[in-house]
Amino acid sequence: MTAAVIDGKAFAANLRGEVGKLAAAFEQQAGRKAGLAVVLVGEDPASQVYVRSKGKSTLEAGMASFEHKLPADTAEADLLAVVERLNADPAVDGILVQLPLPGHIDEQKVIATINPDKDVDGFHVTNAGRLAVGQPGFVPCTPLGCLMLLKDRLGDLSGLDAVVIGRSNIVGKPMAQLLIAESCTVTVAHSRTRNLPDVVKRADIVVAAVGRPEMVKGEWIKPGATVIDVGINRVAGAEGKTRLVGDVDYAGAAAVAGAITPVPGGVGPMTIAVLLRNALVAAYRNAGIPLADGTI
Repeated sequence: MTAAVIDGKAFAANLRGEVGKLAAAFEQQAGRKAGLAVVLVGEDPASQVYVRSKGKSTLEAGMASFEHKLPADTAEADLLAVVERLNADPAVDGILVQLPLPGHIDEQKVIATINPDKDVDGFHVTNAGRLAVGQPGFVPCTPLGCLMLLKDRLGDLSGLDAVVIGRSNIVGKPMAQLLIAESCTVTVAHSRTRNLPDVVKRADIVVAAVGRPEMVKGEWIKPGATVIDVGINRVAGAEGKTRLVGDVDYAGAAAVAGAITPVPGGVGPMTIAVLLRNALVAAYRNAGIPLADGTI
């Protein structure tokens, strides 16, 4: 068996196209563009690249982009004041504070200051609670993107056994909640799970988000299972170069699985596409304009 490749890049491109159409419709109805604000503190190179990509993608989707770049020594109180101003700005529908923040700033305090209805990252405890009890809210972008790929591949997920490897607030926990809402039987595993290969072996769906390169081996995978690899790890390659690998041994798993996401080109492109989707949903909600469930 050779697994079908789940093309996250193509799915993300289609999602961005739908977001663009709905962003144009929003501008026509609301008389303004949907707006996404991104706040970057410090000079972290990876964060700078990511923020530039977000800003470019926001503009390409026909939305307004507001970037706030602050020095690394910005006081916590000053950052909180920026967030409060964005909360009060009617042109801003979504707020994203790029993580990680410098060590002197309390990340949880900053996240808690964001208006939950503008929290397009889905990290606020209010949105985590809404997800847990099945109320409308914002879900972190990566797990929501994973769910979109799963439903596109498998359709109805009801009754399937799912194992989520990883228990972070950003991916593992919300991923488990999303799968529970789809009526899956869900196990949350992690690096300390006993007999982890046996736990994974029984799963119809495996979502690997543990942050360890190629930790999940092909022999762990149930024949025909669907594998979603969230990991992005840079490891040594040939001739002194580096290469990207996931948390799953791709070659080994692809020989057994029914379908699998590659790294790169699988889950990665979905994150910004879903961020744009969340920002647009926030705009419609904040403006009181109906948007049918399941539209995007």
